[in-house]
Amino acid sequence: MILAIDPGNIESGIVLLDNNLKPIEYGKWNNENVRQELRRNIFKYGYSLHIAIEMIASYGMAVGQSVFETCIWIGRFKEMAEQYNINVTYIYRKDEKMNLCNSMKAKDSNIVQALIDRFAPNTPNKGKGTKKEPGWFYGFKKDIWQAYAVGVTYYDMYLKGDGVNDD
Repeated sequence: MILAIDPGNIESGIVLLDNNLKPIEYGKWNNENVRQELRRNIFKYGYSLHIAIEMIASYGMAVGQSVFETCIWIGRFKEMAEQYNINVTYIYRKDEKMNLCNSMKAKDSNIVQALIDRFAPNTPNKGKGTKKEPGWFYGFKKDIWQAYAVGVTYYDMYLKGDGVNDD
């Protein structure tokens, strides 16, 4: 299981992926609720849980206070996991872009399309399906897509080839 987080200064996107990279739980919650969800999953899955968090990187541009507040939350999420001896791996945005799109120029829309092409090709409604017939990405929104991209990139960089999901 991979728990992937797209952190924010107030709310964060979070996705729990099974061994086939199917999103089984997801949402965007305030950060205190994300910490509770993190703790719940640590207790439920223990050492078999992999935690991946998108990390902030400097590209030389000035940033606002919200970026620094996001960094604090990243540290709080990591600290909580490490209290239970669960490692956290940081995934940088550049790694997501290169892994999923093979281009540093990729935008959010390119990443979303790459995920659709990989996991729900030739399906209507961006692979979301309907309430009656939910698709692979049913219920996904902006930050949830980005959290999922973190989890898939973590899998591709660190687990692929280890027998977890070798398609």
